[in-house]
Amino acid sequence: MRIGFWGAGAMGSGLCRNLLRNGHEVLVYSRSKERAGEIALAGRGTVCASFADLADCELLMTCVSRPVYLREGLMGSGEKGLYALMKKGTTHIECSTIDPGSARTLSDAAGASGIHYLQATLGKTPAMAEKALEPIFLGGETADKSRFLPLLGTIGKPVDVGSIEASCAAKLLSNLIGMTNLCVLAEGFRAGEALGLDPHVLLGILRDTGAASFQMDVRGDMLADDSYDDVKFRLTLALKDMVLGTDMAKEAALSVPLFDVAKKAFEGALDKGLGELDCAAVGRRR
Repeated sequence: MRIGFWGAGAMGSGLCRNLLRNGHEVLVYSRSKERAGEIALAGRGTVCASFADLADCELLMTCVSRPVYLREGLMGSGEKGLYALMKKGTTHIECSTIDPGSARTLSDAAGASGIHYLQATLGKTPAMAEKALEPIFLGGETADKSRFLPLLGTIGKPVDVGSIEASCAAKLLSNLIGMTNLCVLAEGFRAGEALGLDPHVLLGILRDTGAASFQMDVRGDMLADDSYDDVKFRLTLALKDMVLGTDMAKEAALSVPLFDVAKKAFEGALDKGLGELDCAAVGRRR
């Protein structure tokens, strides 16, 4: 299958390489031509000279950092949007972390151009994406999901969550809960140090108690060392997802006071200039 892939970032690059490993012809487009070229070398990959080259494919997949990039690139203005250039009957599988409203807007615009739309938001980490082990929260029309489940099963672990809105909500809630858990963990390390506990000793204790968590497994050593240069998920992107998630909750008239507090903690870390470090820098002590 000839696949167009937009987005060769931390998550997208793993997806793209797995498509190539499975023998697909992939047209790769990225703001970083160097990164796109490195991915293309993994198999039958071609670096797109222009964004419009993605229109010449049977399937378009996207994995970019912000909803606004998708709206501008896909919908554009008249013939400038990629949807206007794609052939009717082709499919767009959208894998970015975006809000439900943006996904619905894209889906409606795709449908108006005769293009099928699936939301396939990704869970977990780039390392899991590289190994084709990350959850894929799949939403859309039943027939479209059935058609592409086998393909998605070769690059991840698809879970049918129902609608495209549910796909976005699953990822945003996952990140909200995870980042709020990270804030609690960071606060515990600050309190422990103030109360005279060695952070590495505290980490060992916490790992053997009910305080243990996925965030502790991934970022406990960062917090104990108070070092955040090994970036697994940039703080700026974590905050972006938290803003999308809390806005989603407010649009649904939900009260989420703990999520709001955690978001403010991340905003404070960003104000301190920690945005390019791992999101665990929300707990930086020095």
